[in-house]
Amino acid sequence: MQQHRIIVLGAGYAGAIAAGRLAKRLRREDVAITLVNAEPDFVERVRMHQLATGQTLKPRPFSAMLAGTGVQLRIAKVTGVDVERRTVTAGGEELGYDTLVYALGSGWNAQGVPGTAEHADEVASRPGALRLRDRLTRLDAGQPVVVVGGGLTGLEAATEIAEARPDLEVALAARGELGDWLSDKGRAHLRKVAARLGIIVHEHADVARVEADAVVTADGRTIPAAVTVWTAGFAVHPIAQASGLEVTGTGRIVVDGTMRSVSHPEVYAVGDAAFAMGAGDKPLRMSCASGTPMAWQAADAIAARLTGGKLPNVPLRYFNQCISLGRKDGLIQYVTADDRAVSAVLTGRLAAVYKELVCKGAAWGVANPMLGMPTRRHPVTAEPAVGVRG
Repeated sequence: MQQHRIIVLGAGYAGAIAAGRLAKRLRREDVAITLVNAEPDFVERVRMHQLATGQTLKPRPFSAMLAGTGVQLRIAKVTGVDVERRTVTAGGEELGYDTLVYALGSGWNAQGVPGTAEHADEVASRPGALRLRDRLTRLDAGQPVVVVGGGLTGLEAATEIAEARPDLEVALAARGELGDWLSDKGRAHLRKVAARLGIIVHEHADVARVEADAVVTADGRTIPAAVTVWTAGFAVHPIAQASGLEVTGTGRIVVDGTMRSVSHPEVYAVGDAAFAMGAGDKPLRMSCASGTPMAWQAADAIAARLTGGKLPNVPLRYFNQCISLGRKDGLIQYVTADDRAVSAVLTGRLAAVYKELVCKGAAWGVANPMLGMPTRRHPVTAEPAVGVRG
């Protein structure tokens, strides 16, 4: 029997973990696993706000992280997927697959707001964070920086910038109230930290336009901004929508409980690019907290189908939301399985340590996809039944 060709597109948290876990589930002589990524190093996306403020991040080359796994790394930009011919185009070459794991993730989303693409910076990618770092370095004391978006990324960016550059005037523009999805204790801690760091909070500020030196809200407020940092949501790459896979209106690939495409059973999707249901029949949000268990589920399902094993049936649920508020403070908001805040929180320096351990653990999981468990490689016994969603 020829080797079963598995291609994983994208080596963020979800893609890299899926590739490594597959390599430790399946015998090397039975499968050829190729991980396609545009960069040779792993990007700790949850630390991009740190990179933007001038901090040095530990280099994490895939050559070291995937050493000994048998995964072949191909450095190339993915430009197309043909699900009918079962090929992907990357770096100008066409690669054939038997099973595809789509993990190309997401990038920043300008939300169609005029001026955003021209004037705003983003922290959803390493190039974006480096550009922002350069712009912040060139700012003089007293100049205004506005972070648009009151979600997790916005909170982390605003507090990190304010802590690293107390000489700047940092503002946060939130569409609703500050931390309005958090518990009372969580919101109170956010306000306390914002006050301590001197962050000006603009609530109910729906930004309608970004200008070179300001943001303008829908109700007519003009907020001065020498630099605007846009964190108002993420968008997936249009490749999936163009491929012929069944996607949502926003281009995310619709998958079942094993992360398998509902339209093309030889394709799996994990991470931000996948539309999967979690506890309470609610869609999983774009986050590292969702992407990692999705990668485990997909890898285990692929291995089970190829080896005749038992399909995984692990409910995907949430436990907490981890927010760094600079290097010395943080907020851990405990949540229900379907991501609703409960009253319990962890705050302060202990929460900062907790978040740091989570970040380190996520990167460690990429290099150790079986979480330290013994390697259990099983022989491939049959090709998966195409067209059967079992």
